[in-house]
Amino acid sequence: MKSVRFTKIVGSGNDFAVVERSGLGRGMGLPRLAKAICRPRYGAGADGMLLIEPSMAADVRMRVFNADGSEAEMCGNGARCVARWLKQRLPGRDSFTIETKAGIISSRIFSPSRIRIRLTDPGKAKLDIPLKLGSRTIGVNFIDTGVPHAVIFSQGLNKIDLVSLARPIRYHKSFMPSGANVNFIEVLGRSSLQIRTYERGVEDETLACGTGSVAAALIFSLKSGCVLPVKVRTKSKEVLTVYYKRRGVQFFDVWLEGKASIVYQGEYYFSAEAGYV
Repeated sequence: MKSVRFTKIVGSGNDFAVVERSGLGRGMGLPRLAKAICRPRYGAGADGMLLIEPSMAADVRMRVFNADGSEAEMCGNGARCVARWLKQRLPGRDSFTIETKAGIISSRIFSPSRIRIRLTDPGKAKLDIPLKLGSRTIGVNFIDTGVPHAVIFSQGLNKIDLVSLARPIRYHKSFMPSGANVNFIEVLGRSSLQIRTYERGVEDETLACGTGSVAAALIFSLKSGCVLPVKVRTKSKEVLTVYYKRRGVQFFDVWLEGKASIVYQGEYYFSAEAGYV
């Protein structure tokens, strides 16, 4: 029976199985492996699999496979988890670079509870897009923070049926062909938000989403005029901090900070008959 070694890391409620490419055999079916290892109860159980590969441009290359086997461009909390993984491997260093499909991500580690990544500059935001959903039209905001995100302001956030509200937005024709992650946010204060996120690839609500929290903070900044770092309270109750600079409607020097914890290291066993090799 063959096996794959992995490290389970949690970033503010987002959990990942981190796997090294060098530890995989030839012909490994990565989407099928991701689906298997992320499967609750039958696998390690995770929101995604992070594949670590060599890079010519950064310390490592990170590929992000969602729980459904699809590959994402980037993952903010995933990048913080990879930074935490690198810190364990290279304890004498406090900064690392990570290559992703969305570009090179810089990271700084102040402590296990303060891991900060610098995202690539986000795309231009689109505000108040009229989205027709059945018999009603709602205003939706959109920004790409490495992956596409729809952001909707809400009240009574804890009481809404997020999945049923978010799913038709996630698949709306306005966001095709890639679709969009969907974030409902509620303003808590001058520079603080609460967020709930429906993630592509997981196809459900997750306890946190790093790029979603960044998207929410930047849209909030545009709508409110806030220029302070924004605190974003996630479903997991942990708070992510988004730092940014803004020139008009364009954002740059965008950083995401929060916790990342190594939970355990393990070995996932599979058989050739299951089709994972």
